[in-house]
Amino acid sequence: MKLVVKVIEARNVPAMDLNGLSDPYVRIHLGKQRFRTKVVKKCLNPYWGDEFCFRVDDLSDELVISVLDEDKYFNDDFIGLVKFPVSRVFDSPDKSLGTSWYSLLPKNKKSKPKDCGEICLHINLSQNSSSIDLPNATVAPVQMPVRNDITKGELLSASSSSRSSSPKSEANFGKNDELFSQKSDQAETSNSEVNEGSSGDHLSSASFDDLMKTMEGKDQGIDLPTNLAGGVLLDQLYLVTPAELNALIFSPDSKFPQALAEFQGKTDLHFAQWEFENECLKRQNTYLTPPSKLSKSLKAFETQTYKVANGKSFAILISVSTPDVIYGSTFRVEMLYCIMPGPELESGEQSSRLLASWGMNFVQSTMMKGMIENGARPAVKESFDQFSSFLSQHVKPIDQKDTGSQKDQVLASLQAEPQSDWKLAVQYFANFTVVSTIIIGIYVLIHICITAPSTIQGLEFVGLDLPDSIGEVIVCGVLVLQAKRMFELVARFMQARLQKGSDHGVKAQGDGWLLTVALIEGSNLAAVDSSGFSDPYVVFTCNGRTKTSSIKFQKLDPQWNEIFEFDAMDEPPSVLEVEVFDFDGPFDEATSLGHAEINFLKANISELADVWVPLQGKLAQSWQSKLRLRIFLDDTRGGNAVREYLEKMEKEVGKKIGRRSPQTNSAFQKLFCLPPEEFLINDFTCHLKRKMPLQGRLFLSPRVIGFHATLFRHKTNFFILWEDVEDIQVASPNLSSMGSPIIVITLRKGRGLDAKHGARTQDEEGRLKYYFHSFVSFNMAHRTIMALWKARSLSPEQKVKIVEEDSETTSLHTEENGIFLGDEDVSMTEVYSSAISVPIYHGWTNVLESFGNLGYEITHFYHFQDFPRLLKMQQRWMSILLLKSFVVCL
Repeated sequence: MKLVVKVIEARNVPAMDLNGLSDPYVRIHLGKQRFRTKVVKKCLNPYWGDEFCFRVDDLSDELVISVLDEDKYFNDDFIGLVKFPVSRVFDSPDKSLGTSWYSLLPKNKKSKPKDCGEICLHINLSQNSSSIDLPNATVAPVQMPVRNDITKGELLSASSSSRSSSPKSEANFGKNDELFSQKSDQAETSNSEVNEGSSGDHLSSASFDDLMKTMEGKDQGIDLPTNLAGGVLLDQLYLVTPAELNALIFSPDSKFPQALAEFQGKTDLHFAQWEFENECLKRQNTYLTPPSKLSKSLKAFETQTYKVANGKSFAILISVSTPDVIYGSTFRVEMLYCIMPGPELESGEQSSRLLASWGMNFVQSTMMKGMIENGARPAVKESFDQFSSFLSQHVKPIDQKDTGSQKDQVLASLQAEPQSDWKLAVQYFANFTVVSTIIIGIYVLIHICITAPSTIQGLEFVGLDLPDSIGEVIVCGVLVLQAKRMFELVARFMQARLQKGSDHGVKAQGDGWLLTVALIEGSNLAAVDSSGFSDPYVVFTCNGRTKTSSIKFQKLDPQWNEIFEFDAMDEPPSVLEVEVFDFDGPFDEATSLGHAEINFLKANISELADVWVPLQGKLAQSWQSKLRLRIFLDDTRGGNAVREYLEKMEKEVGKKIGRRSPQTNSAFQKLFCLPPEEFLINDFTCHLKRKMPLQGRLFLSPRVIGFHATLFRHKTNFFILWEDVEDIQVASPNLSSMGSPIIVITLRKGRGLDAKHGARTQDEEGRLKYYFHSFVSFNMAHRTIMALWKARSLSPEQKVKIVEEDSETTSLHTEENGIFLGDEDVSMTEVYSSAISVPIYHGWTNVLESFGNLGYEITHFYHFQDFPRLLKMQQRWMSILLLKSFVVCL
């Protein structure tokens, strides 16, 4: 009898780390059998989805499930536990406790009661050994012999048996007829025998398509899981629908898996049928891996589980264990296949995107984690290279560059709404103010025409007609106010018509990073006019360049359909600022209806192809305003961009900057969750000055400056944008900085709030300040930081000002030190020279000469802020002073 325990998720887990989060994992033991789940980093509501099986020898045994917080250098922190007697599961209906939430309890009953969170579990007893998720489990698989004679028609015959494939999709599969020929009678006989012999209860009678439909019916809007921690191994578009690609790779009737296994050198294949286990669609396969230089052929156990299958997108988690390898019982290699719809092509055909990532799941603690990961990475990468090459022979891949036409197609479909001036005028002026002003004006004109001029009386004279009563004064005031409002409306309309979105449709110029923004529409914009509407327009700002949309009169849900292209930029943009204004005419300041900031370092550019952006601000949040944008970011320079940027930085820094390896860049991107286009320029060991100095590494890239440190398993990790840096200063050494100069980085007001935990102080204006010191090479670090900051955040005027200040300082430094001119350097009619002997003590001469040389060196090093060498000069100065004084005294 087997006890199956599925650890699904937990919620409201208490924070055990200093950053207000936890790294929870679950430890389960029954008797002497022990298992643990993977660790979910920095999460208070973790999801595991792991399943474990225990052999039940005694119903009196107790199942103990403990939740702990992982610590790297100390013992793991205990969070809570829950206990279940096996007899409770045995006595329950259907021998199952179902899926339920259980409150976690403290370890000691005498401890103070506290909220330890809740955990969701599914526990049941099973007699069926096929559901065991252990490496050495005995599975009743379906044996599928390896065949060399598969026709290309058979490759899709079973996967499309319950639906008719379109001629377009059939034409997309490869033409490798030599590899797949007519199937032999022997293979048919063996295959049929195996199918007949294994047609017991283990197999599911439902077809693969029926299972997919069942999964689609159970779908509750679950999003695709995120990529595994090991990184992305394959990201490719294919000219086939997602459902067909899913059936080709994972259908039990498809011949592609066994053909792929033969291509990779795998033998002794056993493929099981898909079946539902605890509301999850799973199957278990076994095979022998091909021998390598380091190991012989090993037995591998593979568990495939569908995480998402909604008909359009599919996510399959594959867990592979090799218990025969060294430490093989402590880990599993996990691979996540995500199949999702790709962009629609110009021909109208549908494409699909296959995104595969991998990771290591350590089910037991071991000190060999790093060695195991480094050893598994090359083997997994080689396996996926073979998979990608073999799949490309049967499904036509789509070049990523060809999808650029999707951008042109999307933008070509956007046409600005035609606006007739007369129609807009009628719509804009059709209000009570205009109508009442016109009526009053006509009424006054008629009155003037039918009324005779009044006689001059009181203080009136010819040409000056004053009101004769209080009523006339009130009427005159009303007429003046109405005329003023009418004049403002007309001026406002004329000014708005001059601003017809002149930036719309203007093509970008130059080579580099091209940013294209399509403004589609707005929703629930705030009404600030007395009419209950607003006249919104949008301003986009990126890298100091601004684009402005047209004004939409009297709209709360305006439609723009306007396209804005920013000229080519040398570096990829970091932030796109969006602000919506209400047009108040040429005489008043525009009212902000909301603003938003799109950070390209935190957002996936593919997700920005069509996105609703919520607006921030009091008005926008109260109205729940948002904009619909389509954003595209492309690099037209190809692979030369990194080399050109490094060459430009070498000129600024004055030292050779080597290009980092792809592995180093990948680790840097993973450390700070940065996009693939971000690359590392340099990194330095230093101290972050807070209440206590924290030693770590400072990472510099074109768009960010990041800091990472680990102290007693507590990680400090943050980055800030160069655009957010307002000033960089060098503070003099002091005792707290251990005699090292300090680089003080000051951010702009209200910026860098997500990295506030790394700041030393916050001034009265709300600006965060970061202190870095104890660099191994201060000059190199300071020059690199200043060069990147100037290149990224300063305007051209600021750069010119800094260059002028540097040149003035250099000339002043030269004048102070003096310049010696020889006879040949100047033109003189006569040259006179004289030698005068002056008696002076040589000891003092040497002392003064030493002081003079040291004074020049100290001035030189202080001017160029070479503080480490300055300290050495001061020590040398003190030693020479003592030595020369002693000599003089003698």
